[in-house]
Amino acid sequence: MDKYIINGGGRLEGSVRVQTAKNSVLPILAAAVLTDEPVTVLNVPDITDVRNMVKILACLGCKTTYSGNDLVIDSSSANNCEIPRALAHELRSSVFLLGSVISRFRRAKIAYPGGCDIGIRPVDLHLTGLKRLGVNISEKNGYIECQCDKLTGNEIMLDCPSVGATENIMLAAVTAKGTTIIKNAAREPEIEDLQNFLNSLGAKVVGAGTGSVVVEGVEKLGGSVYQPISDRIEAGTFLIAAAMCGGEVELLGVNAENLSSLLHKLRENGCKLRIKNDKIYIRSDRRPVSVKSVETQPYPGFPTDLQAQMTALCTVCCGNSIITENLFETRFKYVPELRRMGADITVVDRSAFVRGVEKLRGATVVAHDLRGGAALVIAALAAEGNSEVLDISHIDRGYAGFEYKLSSLGAKIKRVGI
Repeated sequence: MDKYIINGGGRLEGSVRVQTAKNSVLPILAAAVLTDEPVTVLNVPDITDVRNMVKILACLGCKTTYSGNDLVIDSSSANNCEIPRALAHELRSSVFLLGSVISRFRRAKIAYPGGCDIGIRPVDLHLTGLKRLGVNISEKNGYIECQCDKLTGNEIMLDCPSVGATENIMLAAVTAKGTTIIKNAAREPEIEDLQNFLNSLGAKVVGAGTGSVVVEGVEKLGGSVYQPISDRIEAGTFLIAAAMCGGEVELLGVNAENLSSLLHKLRENGCKLRIKNDKIYIRSDRRPVSVKSVETQPYPGFPTDLQAQMTALCTVCCGNSIITENLFETRFKYVPELRRMGADITVVDRSAFVRGVEKLRGATVVAHDLRGGAALVIAALAAEGNSEVLDISHIDRGYAGFEYKLSSLGAKIKRVGI
């Protein structure tokens, strides 16, 4: 078990390249099961979630090899349709394998998936969509068992625009007979990225990024070499860190359009932003101004995965802010930890009422989930004195070399074993 030791209070200066998107790579790796030809995914981030997904692929019989940061998946020898309980509990995104394994083998068995404890994340929408494609589903002893003689395209209306359900249905529908239309589909950039990857295999998918995704089933898919999009959540984390600590930071390899809701808030904070091609430059040279209200919403609204980091920023702003979490009901577990650092936050139901203080102070805090842990790190970077952030294994799930990138910007942070 490792922890971070952070000496805060310094500015951030320099440039950093944004990693490939975790939330694109994981469903793309799941989609590699769809074909018996080799797939190469470029610039795969070295994070725990990817390592766990690779272990699951190996359990299914896939062969995976690294060439530098590129991952080659050969699913031609895949012969197992069961995803082990231990690995499913480690990785929420293991649920994506339901759609791809069913599409390839017409049967699948998976334990209920795990991941960060940020609230109830039912798979009901996933299962309802799969049933509409002709999948018979039984749930017993903590497992979901699926089987079908054939997959048949259908019209599927999602009760809410779930990212996971949209992607899972896309994966199952690519080899279904006929046409599938997913209505009220989620619009996140990672869904469009999955569409583009599937089409590179020979699938026929259109509409991703809008509320209606159309999948025309094909009989067989081929191989591909594919570069996923950059990680907008990692990019947002570094932008918020710069706003909170002060300084000048340039992000490389990022799509600013995918971060428009955050960039709007940072301008409200008083940050100076400059965008050119795939670069975002941010300068923060005074105490940030509070944003009156932030509400998490499905894309293109403010992302729930940046809510904790934004709350951390608001703790040192001039004035008061209200942060409302509309997607996950227990995503304020980091708040007591921020209070240890001197933050003035009151949580009522799904809203955090933040009264800005001039400075946070160093403390020992515990990361309870991935994004909350990242928020504690950037809060510690801005605080006066020394901090320790414990249980950073959560952070390792989504940020590759987090401490090295921050150190390259001048942060005084080091990882030590406990």
